[in-house]
Amino acid sequence: MLVAVATLGGLTFLIASALVIAQNKLHVDEDPRIEPVYDLLPHTDCGACGFPGCRAFAEALATEQAVPGQCTVGTEEDKSAVADILSVEVGNVEKVVARLACAGGANVARMHAYYEGLDSCRGATLVAGGGKGCFWGCLGLGDCEVVCDFDAIDMSPEKLPVVNEDLCTACGDCVDACPKDLFSLHPVSHRLWVACKNLEFGDPVLEDCEVACTACGKCAKDATGGLIGMQDNLAVIDYTRSHGQRQAIDRCPTGAIVWFDTDTGAKKGPAAQKIFRQSARDVAPT
Repeated sequence: MLVAVATLGGLTFLIASALVIAQNKLHVDEDPRIEPVYDLLPHTDCGACGFPGCRAFAEALATEQAVPGQCTVGTEEDKSAVADILSVEVGNVEKVVARLACAGGANVARMHAYYEGLDSCRGATLVAGGGKGCFWGCLGLGDCEVVCDFDAIDMSPEKLPVVNEDLCTACGDCVDACPKDLFSLHPVSHRLWVACKNLEFGDPVLEDCEVACTACGKCAKDATGGLIGMQDNLAVIDYTRSHGQRQAIDRCPTGAIVWFDTDTGAKKGPAAQKIFRQSARDVAPT
C-alpha cells in the first residue's frame, strides 16, 4: 500500500513539474491592447466582421489583420476609440446588407394548399415544399424575422420580409434561417437587383406569381457591357462589371428586376404591371 501511494505521489509530482516547465517555456505574452479593444466591441459575436467572434476580431485588430470599420454593429464612437488605442485609421468599409430574392407576397402569389403545423418556414418546407405555387418563393412565416437580433427585418402585410438597411448588420442569420435560400449579403452599392428565384420559363409562371421573372431577357438586352445574363431561365447580374445602370429595369414586364433607391426602397420600371390588389390571392385549384 505504501509503495502504491509513493508511486502515485511521485507520478503526480513529475506531471505537475512537467506542466509548470511547459507553461514557462511555451507561454506567449498577449498583446495588452487586446483586452481594452475587446471591451469596446459590442460582444454580439455575430460574425459580420468576418471573424468568428468579437474576441477573435480584437486579436485580428491588434495584429493589423483587420480595421475597426469592419465592425458593423458597434457605434462610430467605439470604433474611433478602438482606432485610437491601436493608433490606426478606422477604415472605410462599405456597408453590407441582406437582400431578399423574392417579391411574391400574398397579394400577388398563389398558394396551392393551406399549411397547418409549426409556424415556421423550415417546418412548412418539409411538407411538400410549403404549399406555395412558386416552389422557390418566400413562404412568409417569418423565420428570418425571428432570428434577427437587430430588429432589421419586419414582415409586411403581404407576408414578405422587409429589410431595414440602416439596422441590418449583415450578420447572416437570415441567410442561414431561410429554407428557400432567398437571402444573400450584398454591398449597398448593389442597387440593381433580381427580386426572384423562379427557374421556370415563360408567361405560364404568372399564374402562380404575377411578379415572377419569365426569362423574357429584356433586362439582359438593355444592360450594357454584358452586365446581365440569363442562367436557368433567370436573370443574373455580374456585379464585377459596372452595375450602376437603372435602364435594365425599364422594360421588365413584371418588375422582377428592381432598383433599390436609397430613400424609397425597391423601385420597378415603368413597363411593370401595376399591382393594386391588397388582399391575398385565392388558393389555386388543384
